[in-house]
Amino acid sequence: MGTLQIISSNALPSFSTSFNFNHLTHYSHKTLQISKRLSRSRGKFRAVGTISEGESQAIEPEEPPYVAFAFVSSVLLPDGTPDVHFRKACGGQKLRNIMMDSNIELYGPYARALLNCAGGGTCGTCMVEIIQGGELLNPRTDKEKEKLKKKRKNWRLACQTTVGKPDSTGLVVVQQLPEWKGHEWRYEKISPEEFKAEIAQLELGSESSN
Repeated sequence: MGTLQIISSNALPSFSTSFNFNHLTHYSHKTLQISKRLSRSRGKFRAVGTISEGESQAIEPEEPPYVAFAFVSSVLLPDGTPDVHFRKACGGQKLRNIMMDSNIELYGPYARALLNCAGGGTCGTCMVEIIQGGELLNPRTDKEKEKLKKKRKNWRLACQTTVGKPDSTGLVVVQQLPEWKGHEWRYEKISPEEFKAEIAQLELGSESSN
């Protein structure tokens, strides 16, 4: 199947369009005799360019930009290793929304209604620790400065933290429920490209198992 671009002639209003076709692939000449009614006029359409079948198939839609996330649970796995959940999301969103939309635990014992402020930035129960990717986040807000003044600089309120912009890419590693973490673990910084390759492998493995 190929793609054909045509323009109008014979004093018809000018326009251009593209369409896919199956039954016209045997034509080799440069002029298509097509009659088309437009504003009660008839005209001929002349082909101005074609894209070969091989070129058409080679063009794949690009994946929209996204930010990759690794969320580290406050509870270890039975074998003593960190429980890490991988996600990806479009930038420009609050970290709280990304975590809740991705079914990532955020509030711990404060998850029940009325035990948190539902994103208002007044209760301080959505604290996270940013292990990597802090450069993608907005600076601490005044509410964070008040609630986190005795915490490390890389602690944030998820409801006050915006992750990049819609076209941002990168990697953010988040420790969930840092106040409730009962262990320490070592983290070796990796590049976003390496991390995305790992995510691709995980997605490939998940698809093959289904």
